[in-house]
Amino acid sequence: MKLDDAIAAQKPLVQSLLDGVAAIGADPPGITRDAYGRGENDAHHLIRQAGEALGMQASIDAGANLSLRWAAENPEAPPIIIGSHLDSIVQGGNFDGAAGVIAGIGAVAALRAAGITPHRDIEVLALRCEEAVWFGLGLIGSRCLLARLPAGALELRHARTGKTLAESIAAAGGDSARLSQGKPLRDPAAIGAYLEVHIEQAPQLVEAGVPIAICLANPGNLRHPFIRITGEDAHTGLPHRFRRDAALAGADLSLCLEQLWLAEEAAGRPMAVTIGRFHTPVDRHSLTAVSGDFEMSLDLRAYDAAHLVALEAKLQAIVAEVAARRRVTITLGERSSAAPGLMDPSLMDGLAKAASACGITAARLHSPGTHDANNFAAVGVKTGMLLVRNQNGSHNPHEAMETDDLMAAIAVMTQLLAGRW
Repeated sequence: MKLDDAIAAQKPLVQSLLDGVAAIGADPPGITRDAYGRGENDAHHLIRQAGEALGMQASIDAGANLSLRWAAENPEAPPIIIGSHLDSIVQGGNFDGAAGVIAGIGAVAALRAAGITPHRDIEVLALRCEEAVWFGLGLIGSRCLLARLPAGALELRHARTGKTLAESIAAAGGDSARLSQGKPLRDPAAIGAYLEVHIEQAPQLVEAGVPIAICLANPGNLRHPFIRITGEDAHTGLPHRFRRDAALAGADLSLCLEQLWLAEEAAGRPMAVTIGRFHTPVDRHSLTAVSGDFEMSLDLRAYDAAHLVALEAKLQAIVAEVAARRRVTITLGERSSAAPGLMDPSLMDGLAKAASACGITAARLHSPGTHDANNFAAVGVKTGMLLVRNQNGSHNPHEAMETDDLMAAIAVMTQLLAGRW
């Protein structure tokens, strides 16, 4: 079968897997596939069945990541990994992460149908717990794989079950004792390349009118999931000069961070600030009380490691200024970070040539999201990403990727692999 025909023939398989993970995660109005829980576990089982039906060898590593490997004619060559994740946020969309894993299955199926044996092993990797919502720490599967878990991570507790990360990993078939040794589960030098397909998380491809983009870089991030502001509880009639209002301090801090964002963008240094959690204590807030306590979260991201370092210093200065002005204490609390992910130039060029061979127009864009690809790039693995057009962004129930656009990404990736990269 010709390669183009073999790729097109995989659309029913791809659609059935997209529908399958949607059914597993159904949680109206969106999708919930809980990390290390039923949703993610069942999705892993579905993908494992699909891979084994293609003759791929399944295995589970110490982080409970699922590997599906297709043996090559030259098993000594470092494998190419195609990876992404299967968990979602709570009541999110169906395609964030899952589309990338399914793309890997589709590419392998197309190559097999075309009678092409890969030059090196191809491995489809379903990574665990990419979303930070579950433990306050993201990219956990790839962190486990590459020994990038921060100190104390195994004691973090699941937002829904209350189990520690170590307990959650063990329940899913992993080995937390192995992870506690702090050694990579895979030698980065023995990985030929890492490829990831992911829906775009902004409407740039919709705006450009093209189905896919070759990713230039993913931002790194700095996260404080539980910022605590402490002032003084008071009556609503208290004059302003006496107040130590934690809620207004939270608002002040947020607006100062927005001003930082706008100033950095104006200076040609792209970044983003996101305040995800923003609230007075839900168990005792009141219409008629000044709140002495406030909580919020912060995700601060940029595309350059040195820029992130500089932004963290500016964050500290802003916190000190707001705390002094509002006469409150601001505790940033728990901190996590992810390194920026710069894509490999040779892979970007290879993907561009593959797109041209397929007759597909591919833009070149930065991704607004941090992905597992960041961790592979950070340890020196050649890393490439394709972004897929998606009307309504991600982390919401209205993700709107068209299957034909995903098939375009699969075609480009398959063409790259068929060229014996």
